[in-house]
Parts: sequence; structure tokens; C-alpha cells
Amino acid sequence: MGILSGLLSLPLAPVRGTVWIAEQVLDEAERQYYDAGALRRQLEEVALARDSGDLDDAEADALEEHLITRLIEANRRSRESHG
Repeated sequence: MGILSGLLSLPLAPVRGTVWIAEQVLDEAERQYYDAGALRRQLEEVALARDSGDLDDAEADALEEHLITRLIEANRRSRESHG
């Protein structure tokens, strides 16, 4: 029965492969999006841009809020994966 089920599911192999690749891409995108070190660097860049006048307070506040929200989520995910 193993050979028969293998032959019958063979046409689905490209679909399974595509799904696996999509899952890997999603995992890497989330890893980069929630990278705590990168988020801290981006917060520093926002502070520098605010100090140099490249960003006004409203723009900097909005960016900081977004980055801090991502950083909180990154910390939550890290705790969940380690504990």
C-alpha cells in the first residue's frame, strides 16, 4: 500500500514543495521583521533623524510607536519560544 499511496500522491509533490518554500519565506520574513537588534538600531536612527531635524516630532513619534510595538511583540515571541 505504501507504493500505491506514494504514486497517487506524487502529483501533489510540487504543491507540498511550494507550501514548504512559502512557510520558510514567511518564517524568515517574520524573523527579520521582529529582530530586536534591528528594531533598536531603527529606534536610534529615528532619534538621530529627530535630533538633526530630518524628522519632525509627529513623524518621529509615529515611527517610534510603530517600532516599539514591534519590539514588544518580538520580546513576547522570544519568551514564548524559549519558555
